[in-house]
This record gives sequence, C-alpha cells and structure tokens, in this order.
Amino acid sequence: MTRRHLSALVLVVAFGLAGDLVDRVSAQSGGGEHWVTTWATALVPRASQPSSASPTGQAAQPPPRFNNQTLRQIVRVSLGGEQVRVVLSNTFGTASLPVGAARVALRQGDAAIVPGSSRLLTFGGCPAAAIPAGAVAVSDPVSLSLPAFADLVIDVHLTGDSAATSSPLTSHANALQTNYLSGPGDHAGASDLPGASPLTAWFFLARVEVMAPARVGAVALLGDSITDGSRSTPDTNNRWPDHLARALAAAGTPMGVVNLGIGGNRLLADGNSPSALARFDRDVLVPPGVTHLVVMEGINDLGRGTTADDVIAAHKQILERARARGLTVIGATITPVEDTTFEGYFTPAHEAARQAVNSWIRTSGAYDAVIDFDAVVRDQARPARLRQDYASSDFIHPNDAGYRAMGNAVNPAYFRPRQTVGSR
Repeated sequence: MTRRHLSALVLVVAFGLAGDLVDRVSAQSGGGEHWVTTWATALVPRASQPSSASPTGQAAQPPPRFNNQTLRQIVRVSLGGEQVRVVLSNTFGTASLPVGAARVALRQGDAAIVPGSSRLLTFGGCPAAAIPAGAVAVSDPVSLSLPAFADLVIDVHLTGDSAATSSPLTSHANALQTNYLSGPGDHAGASDLPGASPLTAWFFLARVEVMAPARVGAVALLGDSITDGSRSTPDTNNRWPDHLARALAAAGTPMGVVNLGIGGNRLLADGNSPSALARFDRDVLVPPGVTHLVVMEGINDLGRGTTADDVIAAHKQILERARARGLTVIGATITPVEDTTFEGYFTPAHEAARQAVNSWIRTSGAYDAVIDFDAVVRDQARPARLRQDYASSDFIHPNDAGYRAMGNAVNPAYFRPRQTVGSR
C-alpha cells in the first residue's frame, strides 16, 4: 500500500468515527441538517472458497468470484436528498479489500444509468481505498439530486481476485434485486454493462446516507426473512418495509426505512448469520439518524424449540440497549406457522410459546407501541396459520399481498418526527 493510500485510509476511518459523533451532536443541538440512513442491509459472511459439500450432503454451489471486475449494485432508497454518501464494508473479511474506484448514479433501467448522473466517490479525497479486515469505508459526500424512492446505482471496481484468498465475502444473500457483475476491468460509471452477469446478492455494501433536515429520522427494522421479504417477487420492492416507507411518505411522515432482516436470523443463536443480539450494535446503533426501532424476531428461535421465556428475555435485552440510545422501540408480533413446509416449526408446544410471546408483546407495556402483524395475516378460522390469500407456498412467508397488508397496517403516528434526534 502506498503512503498516499495509507493516509487516505486513516482519514476514512477517522471520518467514519468522527462523522457519526458530529451527526449526533448536530442533531441533538438542533442543527439544520444531519446524515440519515436512507437504505441499508444487514450483512453476513460468505465463503470465498468452494466447500466439498453443502449441509445436506449435496455438492455445494461455488461462491462468486470477483477478479478485476466491477460490481454494479442497485438499491431503492427511502428518503431523497441533495447530498449522498455510501458506506462500503469488509466487516467479515480477514484480509484487506482493495477498491480501485467507486461511483454512484441514478438508474435508468436494468443495468443502464441516467446520462449525466454519475458521480465519483472518494474516500478521504482519494478515488481508491483499501478497506482493512473487519472495517468499513465511508465515502466523502457527493452532490446528487436523489429523489425519494429512486433506484440508486453503486459501482465498485474490485481490483483483486477474491479466489486468491480465503477471506470471507461480506454480503447480503437475498437481495431480491438483480445486480450486475461486469467483465474484466474498471467499468464504474459506464452508461451500461452489456453482457454483464446477473447477481442476486449485495456484496460489500452496508448503507447509503443522505443529508436531511434535523427533524427527519430513520426507523431500523430488526428481523428475519419475513422482514427481509423472502418469497416476495424479485425486482418489485414488495417487502413489507418497502410498503411501510411508501405509507409513511403518503401520510406526510417521510423517514429513512432501514431493512435489517436476514433470512434464518435468530435472537439468541448464530446460524447462517450472527444472532440479533450479536449484531444489534453494528446493524441498529451505528447507522446515523435512527430514531425508531421495530423488532420482529423470534419465529426461528421458537421453530427450533427455544422457550417463550428465553425469547422474551432476548426482547428485553434489545429494549434495554435501544433505550440507552434514546430510541422509540416498537414490538411486532410473531406471525403464524401452521402448515409450513419448514420441518419441525409447528408443534402444539411451539404454538403455545408463540402465543405466550405475542401476549407479552401486546400486553406487557414493555414496548412504546405494538404492531400486531399476527392479527393482520392470520386465518381467522384457523388462527395458527396464515390466511391463504396472504401466504406463499411455504406457509411461513407472506406473498406480495401479505407483505402489502403488513406494511399498510402500521400506524404512521408511531413515527412522528421529534424535535431532536437521540432523545426520548
């Protein structure tokens, strides 16, 4: 690494730490604007080397390989703004991640960008970055007229060969969004990427932030595959968080809506992802501008036999940690699973535990407000299972109609703007 790159890297790390402190102080003192997260995803490690077999004994799918190529990734933002910055992540990497170039642009369609909208991203003034193992890189702000609910294109030229190291890839597997991988070379900012390979995951991309008025905040949605939008139609933004963002805007309460769902996530145990308790600080407390938190976790714990008391204890831990940061915390009930194709998830004991957890969420007064998703999507004749018209084929995840009903059922009054961010 050259001395110039090392200096830029030090500035990147310092900017990321100091920037968050400045944002909080500015917002709490009633400053005119602050950084707010408009999009984010929860990241997990993904192997960079092939394994001999999958857990089922079948041949495992080879991991993606990035070798001097450009990733073109698309995200649907919630808030708009005139100033934008991007956070790249090597959180689970065990080796430095070299980035040769990065750019943002407005999407025209498929892999094409709006002419004239591409902006170079720099990191501490440098157009390249080497992101250390376990670290993130916060870009310098760029001026870009980004409308609310626009598709933002983020190009990242990866100069190395991911297969040359065993360093895990930092990713979010179930993007439900078609992204693109170019042929060899730096194609950041290219008007289109003809012949590019489609990808169904996000890689090395943590969040997008915009400068917003001090009264505008963001809501973090901590959850599992149901929050992640599993079984919704790809490339249509039909997750319940997407519907919530549109409903809040229509109600005159625009907020950053930050989807932190991960398929298979549990409160208390790691699996294919760190547990909700393990990832809470990184995913919920670090993104700037977060004023509210919705917790919809526990379905995978209960499905694997975790007791209601243990699930409730985990919820209480989340409440303590969130309130220490002054967040308004909203609990969401756990949805039904009878008739699910997920083996072992539904038993009379598991259903009794779900009812006990939901009763606590509804009646304990522990949460500042409650979203009763169970009541929204359950079959009134058979309340232990999803309504048939809201259920996907696995009868644990809603379909597009079910997700729409969930997002539109949330009371916008729960998210009224505050005078200051970071206070209760």
